[in-house]
Amino acid sequence: MTRPRISARISAISESATLAVDAKAKAMKAAGRPVIGFGAGEPDFPTPEYIVEAAVEACRNPRFHKYTPAGGLPELKQAVADKTLRDSGYRVDAAQILITNGGKQAVYEAFATLLDPGDEVVVIAPYWTTYPEAIKLAGGVQVEVVTDETTGYLASVEQLEAARTERTKVLLFVSPSNPTGAVYSPEQVEAIGRWAAEHDLWVVTDEIYEHLTYGGATFASIATAVPELGDKVVVLNGVAKTYAMTGWRVGWLIGPKDVVKAATNLHSHATSNVSNVAQIAALAAVSGDLSAVTTMREAFDRRRQTMVRMLNDIPGVLCPEPKGAFYAYPSVKELLGKEFAGRRPQTSAELAELILEEAEVALVPGEAFGTPGYFRLSYALGDDDLVEGVGRVAKFLGQTQ
Repeated sequence: MTRPRISARISAISESATLAVDAKAKAMKAAGRPVIGFGAGEPDFPTPEYIVEAAVEACRNPRFHKYTPAGGLPELKQAVADKTLRDSGYRVDAAQILITNGGKQAVYEAFATLLDPGDEVVVIAPYWTTYPEAIKLAGGVQVEVVTDETTGYLASVEQLEAARTERTKVLLFVSPSNPTGAVYSPEQVEAIGRWAAEHDLWVVTDEIYEHLTYGGATFASIATAVPELGDKVVVLNGVAKTYAMTGWRVGWLIGPKDVVKAATNLHSHATSNVSNVAQIAALAAVSGDLSAVTTMREAFDRRRQTMVRMLNDIPGVLCPEPKGAFYAYPSVKELLGKEFAGRRPQTSAELAELILEEAEVALVPGEAFGTPGYFRLSYALGDDDLVEGVGRVAKFLGQTQ
């Protein structure tokens, strides 16, 4: 009998849909087509100069030419602890922090450390594409709580309770949310945290968009809002979104010491230390002020309002106003089955493919985020491209029959 060449575990992993859309858009651009991409969640700003200069200096320091502790540079771990207290009021020490190769590695290592086969994780949909794959690789079972535009993509305690079983171990909580931009109010965060504490659940909370909220919405860390969760909270974060450092690949995991020690053991065999130069850049970022993110947030807010207005002007498209991150998540369910350019797309994935081919605009379909019938559009791109891109989509969708 011939054995499969690829393991079943790895064969089951899906390609990142957001990166796949971005790659296809870039390939079409390289071939000379004027594609505008709304796929990747990546600020269009350069990394602030003081951060770059810190990295340049690190390159010259022989200390950073060698291995350093697998769990992260001690000075960066302390700086992350200080930043966490400053930004969310959550007090931790350096021994509770693991520095990772970007936020994705923090996600994977959190679930790999917490889950045994069959353990259930309650995941609110729409969800970021990486979460299901990390849970699956860890042997966990994802239990979805589906939200939609009627509630602004916010889940209620009642919905979460309906999903809970005797096998539920973890609640994955994300606010502000990728892909919807939903932000839970401090009162909602507290209610959900108290529910998790009441049922002795772990909470894994992804806070990477903590500084990107708009229109009066405020970020609240569930770890701070509900102290009775105690040592059953794992916080995921990183420098990518706040400081326009997506390519530097520095994230972190914060948790109780036994979890961080176990995750660090895994990390030591998976990758060892994160690049020292990138860690020093991250140290400069988290130790500095937030003036860079203030400038970006103002631009994102302007683009957010423009995008939502333009999308809601398209017949058959309904886009709730996102309160955080840099994504809009419009419903296009009313457009499915209608004729465009001689075709009748039946799914949002088919419609997104048609828009890419005919209007030369790259969008990520809702199938990637667990809720077909939607698109995700990032507004972390230039104002002119945003208006041109959404304008092309509007013109194309206006041809419906």
